[in-house]
Amino acid sequence: MQIEMTIKGLMVDPVTNTPIVLLHDPEGQRVLPIWVGVSEANAIALQIENIPSPRPMTHDLLRNVITDLKGEVHRVVVNDLKGNTFYAQLYLRVNGDDAIIDARPSDAIALALRTRAPIFAEEHVIVLSLIHI
Repeated sequence: MQIEMTIKGLMVDPVTNTPIVLLHDPEGQRVLPIWVGVSEANAIALQIENIPSPRPMTHDLLRNVITDLKGEVHRVVVNDLKGNTFYAQLYLRVNGDDAIIDARPSDAIALALRTRAPIFAEEHVIVLSLIHI
């Protein structure tokens, strides 16, 4: 089952000094922490704060390519957790055809923010993340 999530915030893991994106469900009952790279966290933070960049960043470029090809991002889904690695998928529609593209969760989230697409997580990923914390 897919659960819609929103970004609760960004923080830094005090032990590893690694950025973490915190997703939560609408009721705030379930939280999904996803460790991401510094540049990915920066791309997410810039979009959350609505800070424009002087040149398109990678996620802006991807959004522009999808838009120029008459496509749209329907949703992104954090769909798996294997070991300590999260996986995600982009659900696109281009020229009436649906496509599912594998992505890193950080890239999927950054793109979702730029396209205003909803973010989902598979329920089993949320449960597995609790075991890995």
